[in-house]
Amino acid sequence: MLPAVVHTLYLIFNEGHTATSGPALQRRDLAGEAIRLTRTVHRLLPGIGEVTGLLALMLLTDARREARTGPHGDLVPLDEQDRDRWDKAAIEEGVALITHALSSGPAGPYQLRAAIAAVHDEAPSAEATDWREILGLYDVLVRLVPGPVELLNRAVAVAMVHGPEAGLAEVDALEGESGHRRDAVRAHLLERAGSYDEARAAYESAAAQTLSLPEQRYLHARAARLRA
Repeated sequence: MLPAVVHTLYLIFNEGHTATSGPALQRRDLAGEAIRLTRTVHRLLPGIGEVTGLLALMLLTDARREARTGPHGDLVPLDEQDRDRWDKAAIEEGVALITHALSSGPAGPYQLRAAIAAVHDEAPSAEATDWREILGLYDVLVRLVPGPVELLNRAVAVAMVHGPEAGLAEVDALEGESGHRRDAVRAHLLERAGSYDEARAAYESAAAQTLSLPEQRYLHARAARLRA
């Protein structure tokens, strides 16, 4: 029963963090409600590591909320965000929670996801991010949860550590996986590798598949920049 509750709260938060459709990138009402409910579960079950991990993950992810969009609601990717706009109190709380959870027993998927988010949030800049640590955490995570999102995110970490060609090989090995996120990751890695025509096509393909208007605008803008 508890795993189903935790998974449902995770899904609600994800929809609030990045809406799957519509004019807004985020639905703050959903994300806020997911955090409130998870706090309640954590208060009732403070010794359950995965509940603590989920709350930490939500706080560490939501801490970047104000920096994720520009003045007109446009998407701002993680490496371009103004980190001064991140919620430092939420980061401190999230880091404290995940540090305690990881010291209390074997790590589960939500604890590992929170640990990855903590590495991102504690880095003073995008360039200072410890991608080797993130890749190590993803290596453990995908053994527990070899899902498409986890494998795709690991491919990004591989690219950051070993170069875009290595990341592309990981993405291309995900047979049967499709969708705008895969194409968006391919586009980003192709752009980093200097394959601009292929990257532009992949950005356009990703834009055609998402129902989120901010994501569409962002992907079209990336493609247009390469075309120019």
